[in-house]
Amino acid sequence: MFETISISTDLRGVATLTLNRPEKHNAMSAQMIAELTRAAAQLGETNDVRVVVLTGAGKSFCAGGDLGWMQAQMAADPETRFVEARKLAEMLNALNTLPKPLIGALQGNAFGGGVGMASVCDVAVGVDSLKMGLTETRLGLIPATIGPYVIARMGEARARRVFMSARLFDAAEAVDLGLLARAVPADELYAAIEAEVLPYLSCAPGAVASAKALVRDLGPRIDDAVIDHTIRALVDRWETDEAREGIGAFFDKRKPAWNSKV
Repeated sequence: MFETISISTDLRGVATLTLNRPEKHNAMSAQMIAELTRAAAQLGETNDVRVVVLTGAGKSFCAGGDLGWMQAQMAADPETRFVEARKLAEMLNALNTLPKPLIGALQGNAFGGGVGMASVCDVAVGVDSLKMGLTETRLGLIPATIGPYVIARMGEARARRVFMSARLFDAAEAVDLGLLARAVPADELYAAIEAEVLPYLSCAPGAVASAKALVRDLGPRIDDAVIDHTIRALVDRWETDEAREGIGAFFDKRKPAWNSKV
């Protein structure tokens, strides 16, 4: 049923949703975006599922958007870009509004859209060796469709520390920024996730879903207007000379014109 992700559910109703492109560091392709959207709907509608754990296969949690997918957007017309950007935005919204607790188990690095994936989790725990970063501006792009979720998680003041600079930061700083609830040694990640999962197994599933919906309603506004704004911002950025130069430089394995680092 799925090729880029996998789902397994234990007898307690704990589903593990795994990003399964380890050879690509779980970068999000068009197919993965579509499959994640379907998976969110499936898990949300399955009564036997009580909790969902989101993790990745291999060394990385998620390296962000697949660069082949981004390169295809650069070659597409604006209408196609808008459609593809909306698919990405709808996938993030589907995970963010999943009526089940979503626990992020970051077993490796998260960059760009991977930070967005961590931000749509209700709580995320990561290994203490991981690196994170909103790396889009290195490519002449911006963290647009993930922006509402990242800022809802971090708050504007903390987001400004890392939202525009593309600098990488470690697990300890990710905790300070609010992206991770905890950072633990790799051999303690399973136990840390179990500690997050277990309380939900004593809670009424309907009450949990209602409480999650309420906290989302009371939090920063992420409605259709906000989502549309982020889609347009991303599409507009794809049309810039900087985006063409940044993506082109990446594939040419050279520094983009604006990079003045020695």
